[in-house]
Amino acid sequence: MSTQKGNTSRSRPQKYKNRTAFKNNLHDTSQQTKAINATHVSDVCQRCKEIIEWKIKYKKYKPLTQPKKCVKCDNKTIKRAYHIMCNPCGQKLGVCSKCGQPKEIIHAPPTQQEQFQLDEEMKQLLKSLPERKRRTFIRFLNKPRADPIDGDKGSRADDILKKLNDLKIEEDNSEDDYDYDSEDIM
Repeated sequence: MSTQKGNTSRSRPQKYKNRTAFKNNLHDTSQQTKAINATHVSDVCQRCKEIIEWKIKYKKYKPLTQPKKCVKCDNKTIKRAYHIMCNPCGQKLGVCSKCGQPKEIIHAPPTQQEQFQLDEEMKQLLKSLPERKRRTFIRFLNKPRADPIDGDKGSRADDILKKLNDLKIEEDNSEDDYDYDSEDIM
C-alpha cells in the first residue's frame, strides 16, 4: 500500500512469493498430527466445514482434550473442537452444531463397513425383483443424472431408493391384481 493519504491501490506486484505450498506435516509426523489430518468434518454447515478444514490445513486446529458442555442439553457430550452443541441436539433442532444457524447440514459419507452393508442390501433387493424390473432399475442406475437448476436437494441415493421402492410396490400390486380362474383357462 502507498503511504499517500487516500491512495489504497498498490502499483507494484507482491514482493515475496511462496515457492511451495504450506504442508502441515512437513516437519511434524506425530500421531496427533496424523489424527488431525485424518479428521472428517461433518454435521456442520458448509461455511463452518470450510473454516474447520482451513484450520486443519494450516495447522491451527486445536483438538479438545476433554469433552465440552453442550449449550442445549447442558451435558458434557461435545467431543469435537469448535462445536457448541452435541450432534444429537443439532440433529434434533436441525441446526449446525458449530454456529447454531439453521442452514443445510453436510453429513459424513458412510464408512467402508456401512457402504458394504448397503451394497449387500441392494444386491438382495435386486435379486428379489423379477428380470424385467431388475433391468429397468439397472437402466435407471446407468442413466446420467441431470442436476436440477431449481435447487432440488434430493440426493442420488434417495432417488435410487425411491425408484427401487416404486418397482417393488408395482411388483406387489401386479401379483395381487391378476387372478387365475379355472374357467378362464379352458
